[in-house]
Order: sequence, then C-alpha cells, then structure tokens
Amino acid sequence: MALFSMISRNILPVIFYLLCIFVLVGTACQPTSPSKEAEASPSQASLAQNPASVITKADTGKLRLGAEQIDVYLPRIEGKKIGLVVNQTSQVGNTHLVDTLLRRGVEVVRVFAPEHGFRGQADAGEYVKDAVDIQTGIPIISLYGANKKPQAQDLADLDYVMFDIQDVGTRFYTYISTMHYMMEACQTQGVPMMVLDRPNPNGSYVDGPVLDLRFQSFVGLHPIPIVHGCTVGELAQMILGENWIKASENWEIEVIPMRNYSHAMPYSLPIKPSPNLPNDLSISLYPSLCLFEGTAISVGRGTEFPFQVLGAPFPPLGKFQFTPRSIPGMAKNPKYLGKLCYGEDFREEKPTYQFRLDYLLKYYQAYPQKSQFFSANQYIRLLAGTDQLQTQVEAGWTEAQIRATWEDGLSKYRKIREKYRLYPD
Repeated sequence: MALFSMISRNILPVIFYLLCIFVLVGTACQPTSPSKEAEASPSQASLAQNPASVITKADTGKLRLGAEQIDVYLPRIEGKKIGLVVNQTSQVGNTHLVDTLLRRGVEVVRVFAPEHGFRGQADAGEYVKDAVDIQTGIPIISLYGANKKPQAQDLADLDYVMFDIQDVGTRFYTYISTMHYMMEACQTQGVPMMVLDRPNPNGSYVDGPVLDLRFQSFVGLHPIPIVHGCTVGELAQMILGENWIKASENWEIEVIPMRNYSHAMPYSLPIKPSPNLPNDLSISLYPSLCLFEGTAISVGRGTEFPFQVLGAPFPPLGKFQFTPRSIPGMAKNPKYLGKLCYGEDFREEKPTYQFRLDYLLKYYQAYPQKSQFFSANQYIRLLAGTDQLQTQVEAGWTEAQIRATWEDGLSKYRKIREKYRLYPD
C-alpha cells in the first residue's frame, strides 16, 4: 500500500502534465473559421498593406471580376447618386453594369464615356460628343471631347463615382489616362471613387522604356513602362500612393479586387476593348505594333485585321498585300486609304505576350526613305515616352543595346509596382 501511494504521488503529476500538453496541441491544430469581416473584400487601405490577402489557399475556383461581386459593393452605393465611368466592356455576365445597377434600384445619375464612346463605336482619336443614352435616358458626358477631365458641375450632385473599364495593359491605351483625370476631379470635389477591377491581358510581364515626364501626354501620363503589368485597380493605387495626383488625406478611393486571379493567368477578352483590337492576337501584338502609329508604316487600320499586319506602299517591305479602306466605327480615314500596301501578315501566329522591338528595327532598315520613316509630328516620342528610341533606331543601335538603356528605369519601376500589387505574378 505504501508502495502504491509512492507511485501515485510520482506518476500522476506526470500523466496530468502530458494530458495538458495534448489538449493544448490539439487546440492549436484546429482550423479557425474565418469571420464575415475577413471574408469580405478588403478595402483599398488593407489591400495596399497586404496584397496577399486577395488570394488565399482557401479562395480557389472560378475567376470573379470586381463588377461581379455585387454583394460587396452594393451596400456602399445603395441610396446614393452614382456616376459611372464605363463603356461597352463594362459587363456583369451578359448585362451591362448600368442595367445591372438600375435593376437593383441604384440611382445612376450620369455616365462618363472614354475614348471610343459609351458603346465603343467611335474611331481612335475621334471627337466624342456629350449625349443621352437612348436605352436608359441617362446623360452621357464625354471624356474624349471638349474636356478630358470632368467639370465641377459634372460631379456636383454625385455621391459616388465608379470606374469599370477593361484595359489592355499598355501606357498609351488611354482608358488609364481617363481614370487618372477622373481621380483628380473626384478628389477635388470630394466625391469618393470606386474601381471595379478587371484582368490585364498583357499583365504577365513588364517591358519597354519608362516614360520621361518631358513627354507626358494623354497617351502617357505616368512614369511607367510601355507594358506596366498592372490591373486598373493596382494602377489606381499606384497613382495615389506615388502622389501622381495631389489628393487630400480624407479622400476615399476603393478597389474591389478580383477573386482567383493572378497576373500569369491567360485571359481572353469576351468583348472588344476598342474597335481596332478585335481579338487576342491583336491585343498581344498591340504593345509592339502601336509604336508604328508614329511612323510611315500602317498597322492595318482600315482592314478587318488591324494590329495583325504591317505594311506601306513599297513592294520591298514584303509579299503580303492589303488596301486600307474606310470602315465606319473602325477607321474612317486610315493611313494609305485606297493604296495597295506591302508588308507582313501575323494572323497565322499564336498570341505571344511579349514586347518585341525587332519589328521596328526591321521595318526601319527596310524602308526606302529613312528620313521619312518617323512621322514629322514626332508622335513616336509620345508613344515611346522618350526621344531616345528614335535616335537609337536611326543610329543603327541593336536591340540589345537599346534594351540595356531601359534596365535602370525598369528595375526602379518593378520595386514601385511591388508595393501596389494585389495579385500574385
């Protein structure tokens, strides 16, 4: 009996200690249930602090665009007067965002239309007038007409402005300039703004010269490379965070991020983002071929395959032939209207998402009148964001030599981009 008592005094505390350890370890290993607050889409501020919060291991499945997350943003705008920056790409499933919100009882007071107009039917660079939407009776304010920035009276009666436009990921695609000017106008008038994020089809890489602010224009407002690798939501936060607009501390901008998205994810646009980018191939070639808009070479405007061919009225440029014609809604007065052009056809190629400089070097070398290759208006400088590229091409620099001059700017930009990245690469 004494022996049993001695064993009990020594062994029982040990057993009790081991049981406590077992309970503690088991509790720590139990999965925690996320709160409703954690499941909700994070605010712009929280996203900027923790980009990884957008995509988690548990959040896998079908891609959900910002506009599709109605349950997230509807509570913010119910009972408020709303302005929308939208065009033909602003779809929620098969329904336009304007119609989606009207059916939910949201008071849409005004639509702001970018280049190409609300329905996306205006030519590139074509003056777009204010109008009234025939289907809804809502006034449309053009941001590609007399003014590229909304006037104070355009925002005076609004409680919220929402931006939902499909971008293609290049500095010279003007929808991001429209977003910039709307941000400036909204913060000046104290109107909060929301960006419904969408994929960047050219978002898997960053390339090209970084804009020199001496060449700032509507086709290049920000010191970013030609291919910037950002969604519009990420870029909105970058514009604000890098002080590219002067915003007061209490002004609000919120990004509704996508779910289940990464920059490496292929994305085929369901709707043409503009009249002359009709398919995936044209969108993938656009960063490289758009530079030719500042040269004597046609990119196929006035054909049914714009940004999928190159050529000019000189037989030495290639065996492929095309004749630009007037196509309402695509190109009313294209370069080389009615003239037979010779060049190259890329339509049999698969989309390869990369910025190619060899096209520009090749056509400059083949062009018979080199002094007339670059347009006299020096538009190439605005597209490239620098005057160096034209000088380098004319001096016979190789692609490797030219690219080497971009590296410092690209390295600095990548560090900036990392601060605002909402999705994994």
